[in-house]
Amino acid sequence: MDCNARICYYFAMIGFLIRKTLYDLWDNMFKVILLNLGFFVSTAILLLPAWVPELFRSEAVMMAFAILGTLICSIYLAAASFAIRTISDYGTFTYGEFFRSFKTAWPAGVAIAVFVILLYIVVTIVIPFYSGMGSIAGLVLSAVVVWVSIFALLSFQFYFTVYVRLGRNIIKAFKKCMLISLDNTGLAVFLFIHNIIALLISVIFVFMFPGPVGVLLYLDEALRLRLLKYDWLEANPDANRRKIPWDALLIDEREKTGTRTLRNFIFPWKD
Repeated sequence: MDCNARICYYFAMIGFLIRKTLYDLWDNMFKVILLNLGFFVSTAILLLPAWVPELFRSEAVMMAFAILGTLICSIYLAAASFAIRTISDYGTFTYGEFFRSFKTAWPAGVAIAVFVILLYIVVTIVIPFYSGMGSIAGLVLSAVVVWVSIFALLSFQFYFTVYVRLGRNIIKAFKKCMLISLDNTGLAVFLFIHNIIALLISVIFVFMFPGPVGVLLYLDEALRLRLLKYDWLEANPDANRRKIPWDALLIDEREKTGTRTLRNFIFPWKD
């Protein structure tokens, strides 16, 4: 497969990923909206100091609420990741299963909350400190920290779905995220840009659709399809990694996903 063929097929894969996610979002719109609504409610603690500033005159109290809000939001999204996995696997979830998933999901939520807090410290304190040193060493260190932070963002965007699909070990999940990002750099960059655009579009719908849960679903769909490659490589250890038979690997996926006319997409009961 030459370079042009690989590029064309890469875009075909992206097109299939977007189409499947769009179908799943549409078919589960109300559940996605309700999950996003729950996340919006969970952010109330995080935003409370901004809404009622007269109650939070102490910086220590504001910091405590910010940490608590970040923790609650992260755990909520971790639990949502378990729920949307069922959607990605062509199923449906019950809210009872979603609430029960908190018991399993909370370690992943705590881990990401710690990462978010550390990233905030790096962006607001560490990078300005190195940049303000006024020396070449300071510029080099700030550049290194910036690129490490970018790599961390690209890698750990997969964290929840990796934790759900590849094992519930916190440290191993972080390692697997970095390996996946290094092995699929183009995909990681595309997903990151796509998810920023999706969140910007969500502003129109007050983050109810597609919202954070829609982003989680897209990441889960992407990883789920990408794992087909690794399953095939495991079964064929001597195969060329640059010649993955995606056409064969995606036959079942394409059959299950199908295609829809605009009429069927908007008015499925009329077909």
